[in-house]
Amino acid sequence: MKQIALDIGLAAGPTLAGFFAGPNEAALHHLQLWAGSPTRSPVPTYLWGAPGSGKTHLLKAVREALREQGASAGWLDASVHEPPAFNDNWAVVLLDQVHLYTAVQQHAAFNWFVNAQTYQRGVLAAGDLPPAGLALREDLRTRLGWGHVFQLQVLKETELRSVLRQAADARGVFLGDEVMDFMLTRFSRDLGNLMQLLEQLDRYALQTQRAITIPLIKSMLENE
Repeated sequence: MKQIALDIGLAAGPTLAGFFAGPNEAALHHLQLWAGSPTRSPVPTYLWGAPGSGKTHLLKAVREALREQGASAGWLDASVHEPPAFNDNWAVVLLDQVHLYTAVQQHAAFNWFVNAQTYQRGVLAAGDLPPAGLALREDLRTRLGWGHVFQLQVLKETELRSVLRQAADARGVFLGDEVMDFMLTRFSRDLGNLMQLLEQLDRYALQTQRAITIPLIKSMLENE
């Protein structure tokens, strides 16, 4: 069946505690220690893996954890076409989607990286490819790869089903097997998208006073 990629993004305010690690436990544990320490290591960390493996969720979760501590972070992804100058008030630098960076963004990322090292600030970056496979300027590519590097794995279907079931139970809603099948075959399997879809379904079911069924999902899509 053709998959429908919904433009619904990640749920607001992702957290490290809300990340289902599965095979990515080592990376999650590393980030929990790193984000939670007031003397976090300035050695950079790079996450890589296929789309849907949770890279952006983890970077945003680290940013949220820092915000709760009263700290700020520099953020750069492929949508930031005019990156700001490095701010020495930043506790860390977060570089997402590095595999998509333009020449301008690569220049800014390198400048941020150098300044972060000068001020002993942490750098956390993420991309779809391992450092050696990145088509970036050499000085940036080598810096991304010299610290901690973790490959993130996309969750297996059984793990996705388990996460969705737990999230639905926490909301007090029932997801039948046929609904789960429909969600996993008709929509993007990115866990962030699936969790946002569940939130939308729960809200729509409450509004219409109906159980979550395949007809309800189709009705919600028709009324968007």
